[in-house]
Amino acid sequence: MCRCKVPAVILAIESSCDETAAAVVANGDTVQSSVIHTQIDTHRLYGGVVPEIASRQHVQHISAVVAKALSDAGISVAQLDAIAVTQGPGLVGALLVGVSYAKGLAWAAGKPLIGVNHMMGHIAANRLSGFEPPFLCLVVSGGHTELVAVEGWSQYTYLGGTVDDAAGEAFDKIARVLGLPYPGGKSVDELARWGNPAAYAFPRALMGQDNLDFSFSGMKTAVISHVQKHGNEDLADLCASVQAAIVDVLCQKTRLAAEKHGFTRIALAGGVAANSGLRAGMQQLCAQRSWQLQLPEMAYCTDNAAMIGAAAYEQYCAGEFAHATLNANPALEL
Repeated sequence: MCRCKVPAVILAIESSCDETAAAVVANGDTVQSSVIHTQIDTHRLYGGVVPEIASRQHVQHISAVVAKALSDAGISVAQLDAIAVTQGPGLVGALLVGVSYAKGLAWAAGKPLIGVNHMMGHIAANRLSGFEPPFLCLVVSGGHTELVAVEGWSQYTYLGGTVDDAAGEAFDKIARVLGLPYPGGKSVDELARWGNPAAYAFPRALMGQDNLDFSFSGMKTAVISHVQKHGNEDLADLCASVQAAIVDVLCQKTRLAAEKHGFTRIALAGGVAANSGLRAGMQQLCAQRSWQLQLPEMAYCTDNAAMIGAAAYEQYCAGEFAHATLNANPALEL
């Protein structure tokens, strides 16, 4: 459980990939404002995120996004208790924009600076709904698929993760193979709702093994092979079958982790937590076992700054402030 009781209003900044975001969060769980400038339309032209373009877009929009977050919250920089920023993981150029801006703002205002792990932010998104540790968290995004034991907001234990592609990465790659628009995961999810999930038997790698590892690279290979042989005219069935295979693995590995480590409280986190098939699969799993399930609000599944503010609060209470030498770390681990 959270033991931090120190009042604090934190301005949080997120720029790890293709969303320029800022939020004002009070006491780790009260969102006073949340502003996001998305680059989806820009990157859709290229079928995925172009790192250099993403960095330039962050430079162009970060000042306005921060100003709007402060205005929406009705607060000035002088009234803040701290400024938090995503330090990593993510795209190094994109991260540098946020880190540099936050460092300059904190120095000019004389405010403490907090560097936040992006993955801790995704997990802490559940805090915004009042969910508290201990719980088992399935973190699923474009770059990560991990099972994490959350004993406290600063106590995380990595239990297992992907040995190759993350689930979100698999969705995106398969979407490109099928000719679907960016963002691929969302396109697959939308089509899957109209298809037959049992139409094709795609691989469920490592699901029968007694470990907490994931592997999704074979899924892309299987879809490529299918399309080469049969084409992709039955897109809805293909998407439904792909989604069913990925969701099956995610749910069964979560079940195994919960049973191994004695958890009856489960949470989702990350961009793929917005996937309708995964949310339904986890709801069914937890209902069958009378486990408590926490699903983050849709607005806090994809990259946002409110989750960064939630994660930063515990660091603020512990006095874990960054130095002026804070730098972006694209490979930062949980």
